[in-house]
Amino acid sequence: MLPTSKGNKFFSWLGLFSSFGTLICCAIPSTLVLLGFGATLASFLGNFPQLIWLSENKGIVFGVSFIMLAISYGAQKYSQTQVCPIDKKEDCEKTKDWSKPLFWISFGINIVGSFYAFVLPRLMD
Repeated sequence: MLPTSKGNKFFSWLGLFSSFGTLICCAIPSTLVLLGFGATLASFLGNFPQLIWLSENKGIVFGVSFIMLAISYGAQKYSQTQVCPIDKKEDCEKTKDWSKPLFWISFGINIVGSFYAFVLPRLMD
């Protein structure tokens, strides 16, 4: 089993970083093109060609990201039932408090990225 504060913190950050991967792959490039910054996007991809792989494999990127968020959600639900240790009660409670908004921010980022990656291209056709 995961320690209450460390496991919750780890999975919250993991969910957040996997969500940022979805932004880099799909939402940011689409927004740049939508705003007329296509040359900026081309320059960016010229300097970081590895990011093209993320766009080509967006199904995998989003799948892994949503799996990480599901694990993070499960870790949060598990930690809510656990009692914080007496010697680190304040730190534990603080971690529980900020992990909830961090999770929902990550989830929101994933939803926005999913919209840009899967819904918006179909609307533009």
